[in-house]
Amino acid sequence: MELHVHTDPDRLAPYVLLPGDPGRARTVAESYLEDPVLTTDNRGLLGYTGRYRGVPVSVQTTGMGCPSLAIVVEELIRLGATTLVRIGTAGIIGPDVRPGDRVVADAAVPADGTTRAYLDGAPYATAPDFATTRALVDAATEHGGAHVGLIRTEDAFYATRPSDVAAMADLGILAVEMEAAALFLLGRLRRVRTGCMLVASNHVGDPAFVAPEVLSAGVDAMARSALDAFVAIDADGAETPA
Repeated sequence: MELHVHTDPDRLAPYVLLPGDPGRARTVAESYLEDPVLTTDNRGLLGYTGRYRGVPVSVQTTGMGCPSLAIVVEELIRLGATTLVRIGTAGIIGPDVRPGDRVVADAAVPADGTTRAYLDGAPYATAPDFATTRALVDAATEHGGAHVGLIRTEDAFYATRPSDVAAMADLGILAVEMEAAALFLLGRLRRVRTGCMLVASNHVGDPAFVAPEVLSAGVDAMARSALDAFVAIDADGAETPA
C-alpha cells in the first residue's frame, strides 16, 4: 500500500484510466466496467477496478494539476500499472477544434513546474508512448474520431488569456490542460506506456462551458475509445517500453 493510493497490488489492473475528477472516475467505472469494485478512496482519490471486454482495467482519480498526478502515477507504477491513459477535459486553442471534440495528444508542451522539478530545468520533449497513442487514435475512429496533435500543459487554470490563443495556435497547439506533460515524462522515466485523450470543453476565456449533453457525449466517446484501446493493446501483447 502506497502513501496516497491506499490499495494493494493485486487490486490494481495493469491498464489504468486517469481522470482528474473523482466524479468522472465513479461514472466511468460504473458505466463501462464489469463488476467494478472501489479499491481506494483516500483523500478523495477514488479508484475502481473491474473488467472491460474481459480485460482488467482500473480507473484512478489523479486530482487537479501535475503535482497531484505525479504522486498518483508514481504510486500506481510501484503497484504494478503498466499502461496509463489520461482522460479529461481541455480548453480549446486550435481553430478547427469544437466543444465536445476529442483530442489525442502526440506531445505536450511542458509549461508546468513538476516536469521542471524532475528534470532540474533541462529541456525535454514530453511525448506519450507511440503504440498507445496509435491505439487511441484507431479506437477513436469507431466513436466519432479525434483530432491528433500537440497540447500544452499548464499549472494555472486561469492564467491563459484569450489574447494568448492566437500565438499558441500558430505553434500548432490544439488544446491546453493541466496534467499530460507530467504523465508523459513519468512514462519515459519509469518505462511504462502512457497516452492522453481529452474532450474539448470550451474556448479559452469563454465562461460558458460546453452544453452538458455535448460534454456527456464527448466523455462517452472518450471513455469508450480509451477502453477499446486497452483491449487492442492487450490483444497485441505490446511490450512495456525499454
